[in-house]
Formats: sequence, structure tokens, C-alpha cells
Amino acid sequence: MLQQMRNNAKWIWIVIVVAFVGGFLLFQTSGLAGRSAVTTSTAVGKVNGTEISYIAWQNTTATLVQQQETRLGRGMTLDERAQLETQAFNDLVSDVLLNQEFEKRGIRVTDDEIISAAKTSPPPDLVNSPELQTDGQFDPSKYARFLASPTARQQGLLARLEQFYRTELPKQKLYNQVAGDIFVPDARLWLTWRDAHDSATVSSVAFKPMSTKEIKDAVTEADMQKYYDAHTKDFDRPARASISIVQINRKPTAADTAATLKKILAIRAELEKGAKFEDVAKRESEDTVSGKDGGKLPMSAKGTYVTAFEDAAYKLKVGELSAPVLTPYGYHIIRVDTHKGDSISMHHILKFIKQDDSAATKSDTRADTLAKLAASAVEPAKFDSAAKKLGLLVSRINLEEGSPAVYLNHVVPSAAAWAFGGAKVGESSDLFDDEQGYYLVRLDSIHTGGVKPFADLKAELRELAAHQKSLDELVPKAKAFSAAAAASTLEGAAKAQGMTVEKVGPFARSSQVPELGMLSEAVGAAFSPTLPIGAVSAPIKTDAGVFVIRVDKRTSSDSAKWMAQKPTQRDQLTRALREQRIRMYLDGVKKSAKIDDRRKELQNAQRKATS
Repeated sequence: MLQQMRNNAKWIWIVIVVAFVGGFLLFQTSGLAGRSAVTTSTAVGKVNGTEISYIAWQNTTATLVQQQETRLGRGMTLDERAQLETQAFNDLVSDVLLNQEFEKRGIRVTDDEIISAAKTSPPPDLVNSPELQTDGQFDPSKYARFLASPTARQQGLLARLEQFYRTELPKQKLYNQVAGDIFVPDARLWLTWRDAHDSATVSSVAFKPMSTKEIKDAVTEADMQKYYDAHTKDFDRPARASISIVQINRKPTAADTAATLKKILAIRAELEKGAKFEDVAKRESEDTVSGKDGGKLPMSAKGTYVTAFEDAAYKLKVGELSAPVLTPYGYHIIRVDTHKGDSISMHHILKFIKQDDSAATKSDTRADTLAKLAASAVEPAKFDSAAKKLGLLVSRINLEEGSPAVYLNHVVPSAAAWAFGGAKVGESSDLFDDEQGYYLVRLDSIHTGGVKPFADLKAELRELAAHQKSLDELVPKAKAFSAAAAASTLEGAAKAQGMTVEKVGPFARSSQVPELGMLSEAVGAAFSPTLPIGAVSAPIKTDAGVFVIRVDKRTSSDSAKWMAQKPTQRDQLTRALREQRIRMYLDGVKKSAKIDDRRKELQNAQRKATS
């Protein structure tokens, strides 16, 4: 079997080599080589001295982009591509670190192990393949027949499986070494169950902080420095930028919606007259993924699609055509093919709601003019001049690195990635577009991220330190109130001081309780054995305020229910703890590694070389 894998592998490698050579030639002719600091031997990063080549990073990114574009049926925006570039780099770093760990621990994989895994533990994509299922469940006998079939060899499946297990089996061995000894005893299972199922109901009086002018004025430089030193990590901020933006509208009108509905009704009428659904879908559907396959959608469980689409689909009988279904994507016609429990397979035809040809032509013409006047301009004045000439409103928005640009409650594609991708202050972008409009942005300012210095945070630190002071000043008042309530009643003490008693609960130990400051010390106190039912607590200081509570009722969880579900709970918690330990182990390996990330350095070098 392994020999068959390797015989087929040569075709896989031929494809890889062709792709690499093609990428190399593109790289050589694109201006990246020779004119800048990037060559075929350039390292985009190093991990404990092991280089990650620029080519490997670009190829990995290209693979991720292709997979995502195939899944979504559209091209990637710059924002989305930037995320995939980061994912590709992190994946390559992880691969290097794992290989280094395999080497340290002497982890190897034999041919027999690969063959056994291929026969008994198929990858998730094969387990979920409808062709290998019976009644919605993976069928091992179908898989065994497929594995032995000429089709599997012709499709290169065996070579793919060998590559998969040569990558995955060492990971499994490493993870077993790291977390294979985890066992969750009954005592811990019971505590976990109890935290989620014990409940308490309390009466509460809240003392809420007020940062008055007097308190703020009393905050000293030393108070602010003390707070800053204790919470330095809280001030690690992302890079910030401000951009100017103009938009040429492409939003469809009510008339466009009506026209699209008319088109989809005409398509439905054609289907009712006997036209083959698949042929009409290939011709008419604007879903680029399913349309080329005759509108076919894979077998899927409930919750896969948007609510309006699913609600309509699950009401249909097999073979029945839906009325036009409106979703955020446009109008659909749906035909259900099979129902199996909560799963369903179907075909659909999609028509986008978009501008009519006349309006679209006008928008396109204005966008072309805007691009000619100011796109990629390095002179800031060209942006303003173009906006004035076309009568476009110039707006200014602020950005944070890692978050998209949002304009009029709408995400502007690619703008944030462009702004933080090495653009110079005053420079204008290329023209970006989506279904709602064309956009041009200019970078007006940019500030690097990191821990902000004390001097830049004084106003914020004064507010935060004042909040702590106001909490501290509430504690003596709450102590006096608690003593009065203990001597009489919580309600009597509250009435005497003009305060309100709030009934809270029932809630569990692990609950977020807004009335008590979410998951706070006050929530924990409600379950403390040192606070008997009916007793008034001492003041409980939280970030949200100071609370005095009385526990009115506690209900213990049902041990019989716990025993009935204990095996399932143990399995779930064991897997969760195993995954947690593996993540912590891998995080530790990464933190202790020497990782040199040269991506921004290379991007800046390329930009200078082409400017």
C-alpha cells in the first residue's frame, strides 16, 4: 500500500514543482528580485536559527488564499489577505518548532504506522464526505472499498494520505507525551458540576463609586504611577491611524430590488414549466461556487446557513420549489433534494440585488475618474482636489491595527490593511470596492503600537486612579451600613439611609451576574460557608462597587443527575484539559524560542526600492 502511495506521490510532486517554478518566475519578473532586498534566498523569519524563506511564506499564503476564495466564491480583500499572511507565517513558525521538538524527543513514524492509520483513522474531510456515509454516518466499509479502488489511486488519495499521516502522527505522539497522563478524578468532576449547578439567591445593597472632581483633584502623580506600574500590560495598545475617505455609492435602490425579484420570479416560472434546475442554475445563478455545479449545496446540518434561507428550506418537501427567498445575499430559489434527520441537501439559484446597468455605468465612470485623479497619489492635495471635482464628501475615521475600517456602520474592504501595510502619511490608496461602493482613502497619520509611556496616559490614569480612590472611600461607609444591618435588618438599614435592597438570583458560582459586578468577589461570597443563610456580609469590594449582601437561599445540585452524566463529563473535561495542556506547552515552546519576524522590514525595503 505504501508503495502505491509513493508511486502516486510523484505526480503530486510534479504539480508542486510546476507551481514552485511558476511562482519563482513570477517572483523574478515581478520586480521583487534584484530591485529590492527580497531574493529567492531571502529569509522572512528565523526560528531558533532555522530560516523561513520568503518563497515558502508566499506559497503557504497563496494556498490559504486559494482555499478561502474557493470556499467563499470571491476574491480576498487586502484585510483578509493580511490575516491569511499572518496565519501562514504563524503556521510556518509552528511547523519549525514542532519539527525541532520531534528531533529533541526522537519522535519517528514508521511505514506500518502510516498504513494502519490510513486504514483505521481517516482524515476529517473523508469522514465528513457524503459519498462515504450511510444514513448520515461515516461508513468504514465504504471507506475501505474506496481506499482499495482504482479511483483512489488515480485521484492521488494514497499519496495525500501518506503526507497527511507523516505530518499528523508525529504530532499525536508528541501530544500524547505531553498530555497523555491526564485523568480527572471524581472529586474534580463533582466540584465542576457543583459550580455550574449549585444556586444562590441574595439580597444586595450596592455602594457605587463616583469619580467626582474633588477625588480626581486629590489624585497625585504617585497614585497614577502606582496604578500604571500595577497594570502596565493593560496599556499595551495596537497601532493607530487616521484616514480620510471618500465613497462613490453603488447601493441598489428599491427599484433594483423589485427588478431582481422580477428576474427570480421569471426563473421560477421557467423551472415550473419543466426546465432542468441544474441547467438553469449554471446559466443564471450568481453563486460562483455552487452555480458551476448546477446550484448543488452539500448535505448540511441545521445552523449552517442564514436563518431566512434555512427557515424556507426546512419547510419544503423533497423536490418542491420555494417561493423567492430574500437573504442578505439576494433572492434565492431553493429545491430540497433529501431530508435526513436534522440534515438536508438542496440546490439553489441566487440573484444578487445590484444597481441597474445605467446607474452602474455612471458609478463606474465616476470611479474611473476618481482613480485617474488621485489613486496611488503621494501628494495629499490630489485627494482633496479629486473629491472637490467630483463633489464627494471627505470624512475622517480612526483605525486600530488588527481591526477593519468602519465607515457609516459598514466595513470598508482593504482600507485598514493598506494603512498599516507600509503606506506613507499623505499617500492615497488604490481604489477599493464592494457591493455598496467604491472607496478611496488617504493616510493622514499613523502611530506605532506597544505599551504606551506613562507621560502619554496621564489623563486616563487620573480617571482610573480616581476610580480606585472612590472605591476605597466607600468601604468605611459600607462597613457602618453592614454593622447597622447586622444589628437590625438589611431592609431596615437600607430604609434608614435611603438606599435600595435588590433581589438577585438565583445564580450559579460560575454565572456572570451584572447586579453584583459580573463574575465578581460578591458572587463567590454568596456561596461561602463562612456566610450563613440570613446573615449580613461584611463589605465586598469589587471593580464595579462595594456590596453588602444577605444570602436568602442556597440550593445544592442534584448528585443523582451528576452520577448519570459523569462518564460524558469526564470525557469532555479530559479532552478540554488535554487541549489546554497542549496549548500551554506549545505556547511555552514558542515563548522560549528565538523568533525573528522580518516581514515588515522586507515590506518597507521593497516599498523604498520601488518608490
